[in-house]
Amino acid sequence: MKLAVVGGGSTYTPELIDGIAGRRASLDVDEIVLIDPDAYRVEAVGGFSQRLLDHAGHPARVRTTANLEEGVDGASAVLIQLRVGGQKARASDETFPHLCGCVGQETTGAGGLAKALRTVPVVLDIAERVRKVAGDDTWIVNFTNPVGIVTRALLQEGHRAVGLCNVAINLQRKFAKLLGASTGDVKLVHTGLNHLSWERGVLVDGVDRLPELLAQHAEFLGEEVSVPVEWMQRMQAVPSYYLKYYYSHDAQVAKQQTERPRAEVVSDVEEELLKIYLDPDQNTKPESLEKRGGAYYSEAAVQLVHALTSGGAAEEHVVNVRNNGTFDFLPDDAVIEVSSTVDSAGATPIPQTPVDPRFAGLIAGVTAYEHLALDAAVKGGRDRVADALLAHPLVGQYPKADKLADELVARNQDFLPWARA
Repeated sequence: MKLAVVGGGSTYTPELIDGIAGRRASLDVDEIVLIDPDAYRVEAVGGFSQRLLDHAGHPARVRTTANLEEGVDGASAVLIQLRVGGQKARASDETFPHLCGCVGQETTGAGGLAKALRTVPVVLDIAERVRKVAGDDTWIVNFTNPVGIVTRALLQEGHRAVGLCNVAINLQRKFAKLLGASTGDVKLVHTGLNHLSWERGVLVDGVDRLPELLAQHAEFLGEEVSVPVEWMQRMQAVPSYYLKYYYSHDAQVAKQQTERPRAEVVSDVEEELLKIYLDPDQNTKPESLEKRGGAYYSEAAVQLVHALTSGGAAEEHVVNVRNNGTFDFLPDDAVIEVSSTVDSAGATPIPQTPVDPRFAGLIAGVTAYEHLALDAAVKGGRDRVADALLAHPLVGQYPKADKLADELVARNQDFLPWARA
């Protein structure tokens, strides 16, 4: 099987390769093509990736290319992991919302909208080119943030796509360790959207162990996801750590204004990692890769690709997928992030119990924002940007929406052709 990775020069990529190296028996990959226009990065990552596979005794060969069509031709699955504008654009996303006292974050709020506007047109162009070369049956696995909006864009255009994030698998691994259970035996009742989700159940052999986790490990879990213990115990749910931007917005803004932007930290980590990758004697995953983020990315990606391409029995994974009636308060074409059964036919959400209004209201509000954000990303226009910001719970006021829209457009003109007209 041939696997193509668009954005293969990412310092994340060796995580994926390490996961493939450890799954030789279940993921029959013999060729991996890393596609990236940055020759320096992709060659460094490609050489190191081959050494990882060789060291593990895996027979797959790694190729690198800047040519998308060449890279995806014949691929069974294409992973997309882009950052349009690089860490420089991310640094802007993390800081310009502070002008209006709003949280600065690369996947939600005004910063997340900026990233979506830069990213959606690029990903849609890539997906269309993939379809022409590799065919309609090739799976696209989207790991590019904001995952929910980008995946909705792909599905809206009829692409065979599934969105993936590492939040759920990260929590699953933590829950399994706390419960002394095998990770494969832990099933999540994962409810919500990408970066807006709650665990409403943690099933082991069909028994919900969430009450036990909240009774015995609440302090640890509260620190992990940055919410008060009392809140979790009252709600009987564990939120993703991205919920802190909603539940503790003002405190997060104050904290951000005194801390170094994450983009600058990641830039330093990436520079360090690329030097390590260039060392011809380095053939194992460096510990410093953990500082890059994306814990368990490799496991989630490899398991999902296996489920989509192996032709075997359906597997359960948390993915971003079309709603199709799963949540009755959302339109069918909304993209939600839930536990789903996945096989070669795609992903199907597992039915859930009704969602409490305490969660459903926020899910519905952010889904409406994502609809407007996608509209702005596809059609362009300053007013569409302002409308999307006004709808976002983290902005939600006319003066802020207008000011942030103007600032966003001004800072991203190089990536928005309509903004330069």
